Amino acid sequence: MRIVFFGTPELAVPSLEVLAAHHDVCAVVCQPDKPQGRSKELVVPPVKECALRLGIPVNQPVRLNDGAFEGWLRAQAPEVCVLVAYGRILKQPILDVPKHGFLNMHPSLLPRHRGPSPIQTSILEGDTETGITIMRLDAGTDSGDILLQERMAIAPDDSTASLSGRVAKRGAVLLGKSVGMLESGAVTYVPQDHSKATHTRMYAKEDGAIRWNSPARELHLLVRAANPWPVAYCNFRGELIRVHAARSTDEAHSLTPGTVLRTETDAILVGCGQGALALTVLQAPGRKPLTAAEFLRGRTVRAGDRFEDA
Repeated sequence: MRIVFFGTPELAVPSLEVLAAHHDVCAVVCQPDKPQGRSKELVVPPVKECALRLGIPVNQPVRLNDGAFEGWLRAQAPEVCVLVAYGRILKQPILDVPKHGFLNMHPSLLPRHRGPSPIQTSILEGDTETGITIMRLDAGTDSGDILLQERMAIAPDDSTASLSGRVAKRGAVLLGKSVGMLESGAVTYVPQDHSKATHTRMYAKEDGAIRWNSPARELHLLVRAANPWPVAYCNFRGELIRVHAARSTDEAHSLTPGTVLRTETDAILVGCGQGALALTVLQAPGRKPLTAAEFLRGRTVRAGDRFEDA
């Protein structure tokens, strides 16, 4: 089938690769290059890098709804458009361009976790299961009819990074299957039960802040959800320390939350509002992430020391 692919981050790359291997992906649409870091150097989106490697033309429109982009899309004559984490809202005139509409890969079991952060939210809320939904895009927020769904377990140590990697690979397979179903005409769409919908929000850097009076279990979920961005963080001796990995314990204590209970071979145990959080991978300003053992070789941390809220 002739396809125009919409996507921007790394999550969408496997889907583009799978579709390009079996169909005519005539163009890729992604968000514009964006400045990053102190130098404000423009960074190319992962999907653009992939498209250029595959020899596929790329369009990075700044405006979508002034008529010019719609005209461009019509000129591509796509039979179907496929969208994976494009990151912008498309209005109905654009959705109406391809004969078979838009297929969207959403990383949750819709109608649960609609919106921009389904993977982070599933971890932060302590879900033990998520999934992948292939749906027909409509003008609502992830409210279109469902073509395929597949469940996926969330491991106790999954982070947003690890879960995203598995979702990206499996979602690509399901998208390939879905486009094949369209091509053969063997498609049945099932409406979502909108009464069961839940909604996620866009996360900000501030959402990574550790508040030590929270239960250890909640902070463990935060650390997992915030990896790889924004990465959970707190203060220690006047420095901002990022916590890339941790585990929670039910160990009881009577100390002020944030107090170091003890250091172990592979962890720094810090008291929380309930239980304790064992910090296992930490990062000091200007340094790379270190295991707790490596971190402790570079500085002295003793029982009674304090980690402060960010």
